[in-house]
Amino acid sequence: MPNSTNTDTRPIEHSGTFDLGELTVHRLGFGAMRITGKGIWGEPDDRAECVRVVRRAVELGVDLIDTADSYGPYVSEEIIREALHPYADDLVIATKAGLVRTGPDEWPPMGRPEYLRQECEMSLRRLGLDRIDLFQLHRIDPKVPAEEQFGLLADLIAEGKVRHVGLSEVSVDEIKAAQAIVPVVSVQNLYNLTNRSSEAVLDYCEGEGLGFIPWFPIAAGELAKPGGAVDKITRDTGATPPQVALAWLLHHSPVLLPIPGTSSVAHLEENCGGATVELSDEQMESLSSAT
Repeated sequence: MPNSTNTDTRPIEHSGTFDLGELTVHRLGFGAMRITGKGIWGEPDDRAECVRVVRRAVELGVDLIDTADSYGPYVSEEIIREALHPYADDLVIATKAGLVRTGPDEWPPMGRPEYLRQECEMSLRRLGLDRIDLFQLHRIDPKVPAEEQFGLLADLIAEGKVRHVGLSEVSVDEIKAAQAIVPVVSVQNLYNLTNRSSEAVLDYCEGEGLGFIPWFPIAAGELAKPGGAVDKITRDTGATPPQVALAWLLHHSPVLLPIPGTSSVAHLEENCGGATVELSDEQMESLSSAT
């Protein structure tokens, strides 16, 4: 049975931990994409509530917050600083660069080294950091030689601006190509209960000891409908469909670091409760085999 946040003040601690290099984080983090306006563009409808969400996430035990320069753009990083600066020593803020914004829901890639460097410098300033713990290449730009993009990331580590590097939406071959140039500690690909197209990447991350940060981690779809695998488990456990979806990820692989996002404190608390949901082997099998 899941524990509610009323009886467990730091439910995130039930998610276990993972080491991103020498940085130890709890495996259930917070994704800060949704603390922006519609289309991930501009200011959120209720900025004060978004500040409360970020602060409440930390109160619940979150110590990995994932954002990006392109969320807003810039709005997400600015809200994180407003909510949390000066930061707790154990808080890891991961940000990204490599996508530009030309309008709501528009995300053209931009991987020119000078642009990535500029965005790293700007993220440091917006977040109020001397060094970014995890700087992720949001997309590999097909118009720019990949080795130039990876090389810039290596330069940022050497200069002390970035502690660790991650990649986003990449194949196994692309991870290997990056690893030949720069140490990689994490990968962020689309992955959830109903979309497992990155299973080969997850397998590679397990073998290499890389963190796999699944974006869009809460997805149940048809499985949550009456009679579906998720529906049955919610009735058996009292957990909600989002909590079951997150619990499945946490049980499925020790390298998965889900980062559910929201602009609502109530939804945040529900999501964090997913860390306390225990799934039996039979329940895991029913979810893993469902399509």
